[in-house]
Amino acid sequence: MKITRLAPRATAILGAAAIVAAAASLLLSSQPARADQPIVIKFSHVVAPDTPKGKGADRFRELAEKYTDGAVKVEVYPNSQLYKDKEELEALQLGAVQMLAPSLAKFGPLGVREFEVFDLPFIFPDKAALRKVTDGPIGKELLAKLEPKGIVGLAYWDNGFKVMSANRPLKTPDDFLGLKMRIQSSKVLEAEMKALGAVPQVMAFSEVYQALQTGVVDGTENPPSNMYTQKMHEVQKHATVSNHGYLGYAVIANKAFWEGLKPEIREGLEKAMAEATEYANSIAQQENDDSLAAMKAAGKTTFHEFTPKEKEAWIKALLPVHEEMASRIGADLIARTQKETGLVP
Repeated sequence: MKITRLAPRATAILGAAAIVAAAASLLLSSQPARADQPIVIKFSHVVAPDTPKGKGADRFRELAEKYTDGAVKVEVYPNSQLYKDKEELEALQLGAVQMLAPSLAKFGPLGVREFEVFDLPFIFPDKAALRKVTDGPIGKELLAKLEPKGIVGLAYWDNGFKVMSANRPLKTPDDFLGLKMRIQSSKVLEAEMKALGAVPQVMAFSEVYQALQTGVVDGTENPPSNMYTQKMHEVQKHATVSNHGYLGYAVIANKAFWEGLKPEIREGLEKAMAEATEYANSIAQQENDDSLAAMKAAGKTTFHEFTPKEKEAWIKALLPVHEEMASRIGADLIARTQKETGLVP
């Protein structure tokens, strides 16, 4: 029997067609319903349920149904059950899902490059500095930039600061030379890896474990909770607790859907989101601490902590990325963010 393989372009076309078909189906099913039928919100994400984002989504589901007296039903789809990284934003814009919590790096490819300020290495020395940005004018301005894309920004959710992992020790920038490192689709992260001498490889999050296991890529960067829940520590011999970069999410909704809700429904959902955000951000650090401890206890990955001299070498290698990305992100935005976080390049 002859097996016909689809070319990548044909596969992409079929994927887009599936999203369009899902959106059309949703449109038909969302016509005026009986008063006793709840409004269904599909909340899709790409990580495991037992991560900070996964737990935040579940908490929002509980609170949304509570504060709308059952007028809303939230269906949470974790682990890329509905859409992978590259598909989910298009699905939201088309209305196939109503809510997402994509990583902040996802908005660069969408055309809102300013969000890539969050990817800049060593720009956030700690969570307090980060919160000055997300809770302040800069954070609000960035969310507003999503509206022309048909998206409403609702909140920022933490995951945490990232570790670097590979199958060889990563103590100095020279240790990265020639390594194929998986990244999200972000020009900043691409520049970061190139500054270290590595070869950046853009790949969907759901595909990373197998790629590490089979040697398609040599290593990656992730907060400990993502690394642990996806079992990446089982296929990575070494990791450095570098805290060089931040991974966070923006909880977003389809603009037409959100603005079409009755005010009292939207008010209940906003209350649920505020409380879910406080919960998700409060547990993120503990989740990462627990995940790091669990991976150390498993003994399959050797974790390295920086010496002051090693950290200085990493900072020296990576801070030039800030200047390199100024024309893409905006020199003024980078300078304002550096001022908020107390970073002196």
